[in-house]
Amino acid sequence: MKAEVVSKAVPASTAPTTGPFPDSPKAAYERLMKGNGRWVTGALEHPDRDPTRRELLATKQQPYGVVLSCIDSRVPPELVFDTGLGDLYVMRTGGLAVGPIVTGSVEYGPMTSETPLIVVLGHQRCGAVAAAYKSLREGKPLPGNLQAIAAALRPAYEQAAKESGADPVETMAKAQVKLTADALRGNQDLAPLVSKGNLAVVSAYYSLDTGQVEILNGAPA
Repeated sequence: MKAEVVSKAVPASTAPTTGPFPDSPKAAYERLMKGNGRWVTGALEHPDRDPTRRELLATKQQPYGVVLSCIDSRVPPELVFDTGLGDLYVMRTGGLAVGPIVTGSVEYGPMTSETPLIVVLGHQRCGAVAAAYKSLREGKPLPGNLQAIAAALRPAYEQAAKESGADPVETMAKAQVKLTADALRGNQDLAPLVSKGNLAVVSAYYSLDTGQVEILNGAPA
């Protein structure tokens, strides 16, 4: 006999919400980072996760942030930043490997709904980066379509090879984050939004040990 699972919705009157749409990249950035602060300390609010919020978004959405992150199961952006339904556009690829479809998906929010913030989020001990690093260093292709990830990460590998660091895989992972953010920040469609101050593209790095998001560059002033 199966046990009955009872789910109780949070009453709309007491359900926390992130508040109105941020009016600038800085406001969106600060909201996101406050959420990460709650994640680190365990003081989670779980905002925007009630039936009322779901009904509100049924016909329209306007997320305030875009997060491009790795597929790693330990780094879910909605939890890492303590956000809720309708707050973020999220794209996840192995090692932050990008291509036209991924780039187009990242562009969607800023170009269609005025989303003011993009965060490129790498993370500590990335298995995809480690596998790509080993493959490129030894000249042994990865199986199947995994090789496409290694090929996409070659510029980060080459940059890491030029730098001195105690952990070349971590160096490569951070290089991939910065290179990806720089490419987005300077592409022909997003660069005008950045130059006008309507969009910020931030590169960041997540610690599996602490849960904290470290900003590498691009934080809006």
